Amino acid sequence: MKFVVAGAGAVGAFTGAAMARAGLDVTLFARGPQLRAIEEHGVRVISPDGDFEARPQITGDLESIGPADVVFLAVKAHSLPQLAPRLGCVLGPETCVVSLQNGVPWWFTPIERVDPDGVIAAAIEARRVVGSLVYFATEIAEPGVVRHIEGHRISIGEPDGTRSARCRAIAEALHASGLRCPITTHIREEIWVKILGNAAFNPISALTGATLARMTADADVAALARAIMAEAECVATRLGMKLPVSIDQRMAGAAKVGEHKTSMLQDFEAGRPLELEAVVGAILELGDRLGVAMPATRTVYACTKLRAALR
Repeated sequence: MKFVVAGAGAVGAFTGAAMARAGLDVTLFARGPQLRAIEEHGVRVISPDGDFEARPQITGDLESIGPADVVFLAVKAHSLPQLAPRLGCVLGPETCVVSLQNGVPWWFTPIERVDPDGVIAAAIEARRVVGSLVYFATEIAEPGVVRHIEGHRISIGEPDGTRSARCRAIAEALHASGLRCPITTHIREEIWVKILGNAAFNPISALTGATLARMTADADVAALARAIMAEAECVATRLGMKLPVSIDQRMAGAAKVGEHKTSMLQDFEAGRPLELEAVVGAILELGDRLGVAMPATRTVYACTKLRAALR
């Protein structure tokens, strides 16, 4: 199988390096310092499980890749409206597209803050989409160097809850790369479980600079995070979903990750745009649509949006 990883940030570079180490046919698409560093030196992964280096193919020119069997979308959610219309050159008749973004994905339900004017949905046919959830913590230490903090799991699933041969093939490839890849028939509910934590901890971390361990250990911040999770859970209920994980379990899971900076805090400190609309704004848009009051979520969203603008 031929794989493309569109986006070589912490998640994309780690995934691509693991696949390349396993001898799979994988090409990274990247820009800027990350492209230059990986072209020259490959990807170096610093991990508690053992450091390693890999040299995946990498390019800054999508058209040079040709049609792939699987395309992993590893760019931030706010970059997808610009990237999606350019993906036609890597999409063959049966190419499937695995979305790795945080927050509410464009295929979940039409959301203007995630997919303005439906440009992503128009470029990527619904039949191509495989949903996914990334459950490992990584960060860019410097261009070409990924620090892997913990976790090895990427869950995948068909949006309609069916089991498919293509999901099995993707799972086998990721297993061969040293990653865990369970296939779920409840990808929508699992996405929302992750949203509970992201909607709370990501913006609070951008405001405070705190790690997951510090936020969960602070009684006042933990109470605020729980309030945001409860509001997001209410939106899920109105959407007809019953979440398989409680807020207590979600809080415990975040605490277990430890001294890890959320992806939003990493982006804030690096001066990059924040995934605020996909992670928080989308939930507020759905809440407004469904008549759910979300005062805690709205307050933290407003403060984070202003903080990012003033940066």
